[in-house]
Amino acid sequence: MEHPLIKNLNELSNQELLDKISELHKKLAIAARSGNGHMCDQIRMALESYQNQFNEKTRKDPGTPFDDVIDIS
Repeated sequence: MEHPLIKNLNELSNQELLDKISELHKKLAIAARSGNGHMCDQIRMALESYQNQFNEKTRKDPGTPFDDVIDIS
């Protein structure tokens, strides 16, 4: 489930999305260590929103970094 309060992720670049995903993973670890289950749920929803947007952007971008590495011919 995506977080209902996060909007306009289309405006972020791939690097900005990756930075936010990394930041949210760190916050999730802190919340988990402190035993705050409700905060973990909110962070997971936000994380899913950012990851889905990143996956959608990379799927649409024909110039992915693996195009020149993988040769299936």
